[in-house]
Amino acid sequence: MSFGQIVLISMPRLLNGLAVTLYMTVFSAAIGLLIGILLCLGRVYGNKLAKTFSTGFIELIRGTPMLVQLFILYYGLPVYGIRLTPLVAALIGFCINSGAYQAEYIRGAIQSIGIGQMKAAYSIGMTKWQAVRLIILPQALRRVIPAWTNEFIYLLKYTSMAYIIGAPEMMAQAKFIASRNFEFFRVYLLTALVYLAVVWIAAEIFSKLERRLRIPGTIVGER
Repeated sequence: MSFGQIVLISMPRLLNGLAVTLYMTVFSAAIGLLIGILLCLGRVYGNKLAKTFSTGFIELIRGTPMLVQLFILYYGLPVYGIRLTPLVAALIGFCINSGAYQAEYIRGAIQSIGIGQMKAAYSIGMTKWQAVRLIILPQALRRVIPAWTNEFIYLLKYTSMAYIIGAPEMMAQAKFIASRNFEFFRVYLLTALVYLAVVWIAAEIFSKLERRLRIPGTIVGER
């Protein structure tokens, strides 16, 4: 069987899997961003309890493999009567994992903003949370775009682990196709090329977004 025939036979099912992969990636990145903002604000500006919880949660998630987290959600929770579908378990795992990493990206972006801006906000009568919401966080979210780009690409590739718990994403479809025609090398090569194309498109989109939202004067040598 030629590679062209493999493409014709495999692409419809791979594209169905790609749709699930993109849904998982976009959903997890978006919800992860919300979780990351909350965790970051709790760690940087929260009280002692919020800082302790946020720091502990971030270190727990970042310190354990994503695959272990997926296994706990899908295979571990049923012991306590909580049964999740493969897709829901994967989405929860990816959202939580992405949130922990994005919290650290945003924290780094916040810490790169001069403390003088917070002092200036206080001087004109703003409260701490007004200053964070209206001055600090908008700048941090623009500065974090390069790191967020990497996170999106990592998520796109890491969704391939969801096939282990039965989520019908692209890698699961590739495994099904390869097991039917025994063309493992060519099917997986085609799958890798599809991933590569999608990653390249995503990187280009975020690169344009970064240039559009770049804060003037934040690049060395920029005028």
